[in-house]
Amino acid sequence: MMNRINSLSLTTWIFVLILQVLGVVTACGQEANPANGPVPVASTVDLLEVVRSGGIVMVFLGGLSVIAVALIIFYALTIRKNTVASNSFMDSAEDLIRRQDYVSLLAVCQKRSESVAKVMQKTLEFATRNPTATFAEVKEVTEAEGSRQTSILIQRVSYLADIGAIAPMIGLLGTVIGMIKEFNSISQGTNIVGAPQMKLAGGVAEALVTTAGGLVIAVPALIFYALFRGRVNRLISELEAATTHLMATLSAQYKLVTARANQRSRPSARAISNADGGLYRDA
Repeated sequence: MMNRINSLSLTTWIFVLILQVLGVVTACGQEANPANGPVPVASTVDLLEVVRSGGIVMVFLGGLSVIAVALIIFYALTIRKNTVASNSFMDSAEDLIRRQDYVSLLAVCQKRSESVAKVMQKTLEFATRNPTATFAEVKEVTEAEGSRQTSILIQRVSYLADIGAIAPMIGLLGTVIGMIKEFNSISQGTNIVGAPQMKLAGGVAEALVTTAGGLVIAVPALIFYALFRGRVNRLISELEAATTHLMATLSAQYKLVTARANQRSRPSARAISNADGGLYRDA
């Protein structure tokens, strides 16, 4: 019986406590809104106003964003396998090398824009202008031009990395300039409505817009830079493989021509049979 009374008393006490808490919450709501009307909803943030609050720095960030988007579209269209070593060029080049038609191959290389075509163009130009050059010297020219084409591919995508590094710095500069202005305004006591702390908070919030804008530009730029860098590394491997294949074919033809020249320049056995005891015989 006593346990039942104690349980009833505890339940009653908890119920009264809940009513008191609800009364306090209701009183606070009535104090905040005496007319007992609906609680006003915070107004949505206007993105255009936020951008304008960043000041002149947002203009530079906007320019960087346009450049970044243009570079991303350009790289997506140009950094492909066909721009480095297309199958059509490789088939044509190999066929012309096997036929030893280097004049036609040079004309084809001059018309094509692939990286491997540029390498072969430099190689053939050096070989035709220096007919006495050895194959090792020709190969050095090929390697030098291949390194140049590789650096062009790497440098092309590095602009996105530069934008990813510059944009946050410009945003941070805008933030620092904005905070300096706000501190000067508060120290001079101008344009202060309410507590100085509230004015400072609003000024810092507006100043941080430029930092946020810089990060919004930098993060996608670095992401696409990483993607394109991986694609460039694969294309460099394709360029090296294509160049090595063509140079190996060219080396085989060079050895074949050299062997034929040596065979033709071998003295006739009949002409020198009396001098050397007949050691040479005609093939």
